Amino acid sequence: MFIYGVVNASPDSKQRDSVVATPAEAVARARMLLERGADGIDVGGQGSTDEATVVDWTVEWSRLEPIIPALAALGVSLSIDSWRPEVVRRALESGATVINAADGMQDDAMWRVAADFDVPIVVPFLSGPNPRQLSYVHRDPIDALVEFFTDRLAVADRYGLRHRCILDPGTGFAPAGAEWNERYRYQKYVYSNLASLRRFDLPLYVALPWKESPQHEEVLAIVVGQGLEYGRSHRPWQVRDVEAALQGQSSKGPRG
Repeated sequence: MFIYGVVNASPDSKQRDSVVATPAEAVARARMLLERGADGIDVGGQGSTDEATVVDWTVEWSRLEPIIPALAALGVSLSIDSWRPEVVRRALESGATVINAADGMQDDAMWRVAADFDVPIVVPFLSGPNPRQLSYVHRDPIDALVEFFTDRLAVADRYGLRHRCILDPGTGFAPAGAEWNERYRYQKYVYSNLASLRRFDLPLYVALPWKESPQHEEVLAIVVGQGLEYGRSHRPWQVRDVEAALQGQSSKGPRG
């Protein structure tokens, strides 16, 4: 799995260890992530949770403007996590190499930006038009995912961009506001059925679980075991440990 380690230029990220305020801090965290299992870096300047303070796009960009060139200089894949076309365009012009579209590519302006740059596009599932309306549905989640991606990829076809899309089931914070046990059941079900998204013949990407919980290792093992192409993680070393454990089990094979 290709793992993007997380660097947050937004001061209200729930994962405090990921927050940086200067290019030097951003590069130091990025180097640590790369040394401990990450292959690339994902950076954002605006929190998308219901607890984050929404700022104007100019403020979001002011947080990112000095940081992105410094991260780009590391020479690894660099994704920009934003729902604002103005920010995404400037980030790509400054060295970012992947769009992590926090709006689920539900804005034609974002498709127009994507069409201007030959870069991959991560398309996360959202249960509503608002990027802060986090992924949660009150029916079979897999049916909702298939319906959403069918619709988004029809738009991608209009722009000739389907081949650049990467599908994200949007489970990073889902369901919004729920107790952990409910989130655990939701995420476990989605992760256990990711094969249903292979019908689109596109790579899969998951924001991997990082919060400590009684079921943390179980959920992480389920999603890693799906053979994803891409992941996003605050703690890539945990993901690599799970990968190694699963590979060790596989290499032992069945006993006679």
